Amino acid sequence: MSLREKIPQDLKDALRSKKTLELTVLRMLQSSIRNKEIEKQKKELTDEEVIEVVAGEIKKRKEAAAEFEKVDRREAAEREKAEAEILLKYMPRQMSEDEIRAEVMKAVTESGASGIKDLGKVMKVIIPAVKGKADGSVVNKIVREELEKLDQ
Repeated sequence: MSLREKIPQDLKDALRSKKTLELTVLRMLQSSIRNKEIEKQKKELTDEEVIEVVAGEIKKRKEAAAEFEKVDRREAAEREKAEAEILLKYMPRQMSEDEIRAEVMKAVTESGASGIKDLGKVMKVIIPAVKGKADGSVVNKIVREELEKLDQ
């Protein structure tokens, strides 16, 4: 079952079991997917494109939670985090830091990077390899760490 089919099914299940937060999140996700289909003028998005939409929504929730915490609105921050958790079910298994580090080392070798100045080269190689499977900020941090080791 594709993600495009799974989401409406989960929405129906949430409706039946009266899970209001999950229902709200899934409705929003369906709307975002539909908007992306209209934007791309496609009848239906591929699973990879749906994962991109889900990742974008998760990123929005994490950023909103961080902003709410800055202004001491814990309840709103917790809601945003709960929404992100619901959305995480639709993402592929996330890579561990060790797995990301191994991919980064391959990308550094492949791109012939010699230091931090080659960050862009490495990122061009690594991002397609980990897209949807790892948080971009974590990947960036690890790439920087590995390139700084090369500079020494």
